[in-house]
Amino acid sequence: MGNHISLLLVVVPLIAAPLVAVLPRGRLPWAASFAVSIACAVFAGIQLGSVLQGGTISYELGGWAPPWGIEYRIDAVNAFVALIVAVIAALTLPYALHSVEREIPEEKIPTFYSALLLCLTGLLGITQTGDIFNVFVFLEISSLSSYALISLGKSRQAFTSSYQYLIMGTIGATFYLIGVGLLYSQTGTLNMQDMANILPSVLHLNTVVTGFTFIMVGIALKLALFPLHLWLPNAYTYAPTVVTVFLAATATKVAVYVMLRILFTVFPQTFTITTPADELFILAGMAGVLSASVYAIYQKNIKRLLAYSSVAQIGYMVLGIGFATTTGLTATLIHLFNHALMKGALFMAIGAIIYRIDSCRLDQIHGLGRAMPWTFGAIVIGGLSLVGVPGTAGFISKWYLVTAALEQSAWIPVAVILIGSLLAVVYVGKLIEALYFKPVTDNGKVVTEAPLMLLVPTWGLVLANIYFGLDTDLTVGVAEQAAAILGGMKP
Repeated sequence: MGNHISLLLVVVPLIAAPLVAVLPRGRLPWAASFAVSIACAVFAGIQLGSVLQGGTISYELGGWAPPWGIEYRIDAVNAFVALIVAVIAALTLPYALHSVEREIPEEKIPTFYSALLLCLTGLLGITQTGDIFNVFVFLEISSLSSYALISLGKSRQAFTSSYQYLIMGTIGATFYLIGVGLLYSQTGTLNMQDMANILPSVLHLNTVVTGFTFIMVGIALKLALFPLHLWLPNAYTYAPTVVTVFLAATATKVAVYVMLRILFTVFPQTFTITTPADELFILAGMAGVLSASVYAIYQKNIKRLLAYSSVAQIGYMVLGIGFATTTGLTATLIHLFNHALMKGALFMAIGAIIYRIDSCRLDQIHGLGRAMPWTFGAIVIGGLSLVGVPGTAGFISKWYLVTAALEQSAWIPVAVILIGSLLAVVYVGKLIEALYFKPVTDNGKVVTEAPLMLLVPTWGLVLANIYFGLDTDLTVGVAEQAAAILGGMKP
């Protein structure tokens, strides 16, 4: 079984998805989905350990040797991302028990969990495959299931948001697929490693440059990179809480991984350095950090506020990519992990408020911090991590980003990182002020703390924010090794 873990990580949730859909109503679909998520987390942990100890894993599907057959090729980079996705799923499912029962009609719950497992399958498949076309296949599996999940939100705006995401996602997938076709026409292969070996001899061709451009635009749309981010705020705002938690902590991170893989594994570094890609990433990253942070300040819906914050955090990750150094890539990979922790915790905490008062508007949560102290504590610590306060995971991310910028004497990006942190203080401060320092809203309801099944996963991520802000051996160690692999150097 150990030899097939990389395949089982994708096959288990894929097979479980249709089975869960036909299970009877009740909690059985949730229990089955939770068991699958735990299995995937265990598989991902074993896989990362195997990669760190024994090096790259190459799994030949059906015994067909690459490049003729489809290969799952796992190194420290995608094993790290797969672990993030699987662990977030394992924490999201316990949280889903009460939240889904409150927000999703009973007859749709089996379908909901089936779609969630399909989304998990797609995201894990993207991290596992070494085939550039298979990335598209898994990307569509995760995207199609995401459209369905978002549309299950309680308000009518969920349908509009899902449709908007569908249009933008389809455009992004089309761009990506056209780019893959152009590269295939010049290399004759879809295997990433094989393509990487052939591309240096054809980089001078306009077809290759065009293919690269199409792929980057397609990924940027999926990533919600500024200014291609317009689908994300509505999708996160009107989706069911569990869907927002899962997508915010995983989907954009996997898209960042795909961008890293194409930029630094498929294409040689000499190509990315001699094109304006690096400068464009830095400019887009800085614009995303500043503009999305300012937009977040003026939001009256908390989920929308955090959604714009996510666009800003994507800007930080892309900034690290733009530096195109080992330190910059390390910063991106660390923030990829840490942002999953902080944003997952914050959206879970907001979900607990929604569970109690059925609203997430700032003017409806006045004084709730006193009635829900554990939820309020989670928001405070998650917010401090988002700002980048020392002792939290967010500080480690920004420390490495600033270090990467200083290595290149890039003073403007340093200033943008610091200004972005100050803007985060403002919008996190607005949230804390409304929860604790505003007079209690008298709506005739007695509000109590959220159920334990909501608080335990939330505080699991909150404590992880503190732990990985103090002990960085795992995150920094794995990120440095992964960055070295992407940079073409020995770790």
